[in-house]
Amino acid sequence: MEISSLIIKAKKWLDQNEVIAIPTETVYGLAASIYSKKAIESIYSIKNRPSTNPLIVHIKSERELYKYAQNLPIKAKILAKTFWPGPLTLVLPKTDLIPNYITANNDTVAIRVPNHSLTLELLSDLEYPLAAPSANPSNRISSTTTKHVEKYFKGVLPFVLDGGDCSKGLESTIVGFENGEPIIYRLGALTIEHIELVVGKVQVKSTLKDSEIPMSPGMFNKHYAPKTPFYVVDEVMEFLETTTAKTIVYIGHQLNIEHRKIKHQFLLSENGNMEEMASNLYKILLKADALESDVIVTTWFENKNLGMSINDRLKRASAK
Repeated sequence: MEISSLIIKAKKWLDQNEVIAIPTETVYGLAASIYSKKAIESIYSIKNRPSTNPLIVHIKSERELYKYAQNLPIKAKILAKTFWPGPLTLVLPKTDLIPNYITANNDTVAIRVPNHSLTLELLSDLEYPLAAPSANPSNRISSTTTKHVEKYFKGVLPFVLDGGDCSKGLESTIVGFENGEPIIYRLGALTIEHIELVVGKVQVKSTLKDSEIPMSPGMFNKHYAPKTPFYVVDEVMEFLETTTAKTIVYIGHQLNIEHRKIKHQFLLSENGNMEEMASNLYKILLKADALESDVIVTTWFENKNLGMSINDRLKRASAK
């Protein structure tokens, strides 16, 4: 596996219908041309991703949207103009330029413009958009550094485009539309509050019933999970007094705590900065998981702004 910031090398591999890893502001992605069925099948295989789970298409600019999506609601146009490039994915009726194997045979496509200078430069040099789900095995914690990608896929991927650590650290927010009105299918790095400032009140439909087929990526109830049993609790001291676990890793929001059962602890932010907490979440979960303790435990966030998105990831990561 070669790790380099040279765009010409990334383009070479992609033009040869290979899968590589690319940076975005949210997380690293496993990228391939949307027109290489072989490479797209490789993405599903490498990730062990269900074939019913559609992929996000990454395009180079808002202007490109109208080539790949059609019958856009007015509020979709407003959101794209306001938040692209950025951590917003829109689910829209697709044109014939989007193959069905990208969308799991849905008639809609999930599409966004990433806000990462290196990847935008790469997309501008390509003659095709990129499908790029997160660079991790299905259900596992997403990669936000090249080291994470290397740990998951060394010997599998030929190349990683090195764009440094991902600034947001949470996946994009996914918004679909029903009767022209926006509905959030996945909470993410763009908050509901920011979206509602632009288009008014939005609904959230971010989880699936057992029999449902996902309308967008990121809707499965179990996701983003460490291998170590992971608990999210209201009162950590009560959990510590009642658990039978002997080795515990505690992930704190801002403050450390003292307890005889805690063998290791990590802080998401020393000053309570929510953006820093979101950016550090996956990094710290991966560090905690590597310690192979009996359990990892953390507490819920206040359920507003980025706290809603972090709580969504914690809920999925701890789902049984």
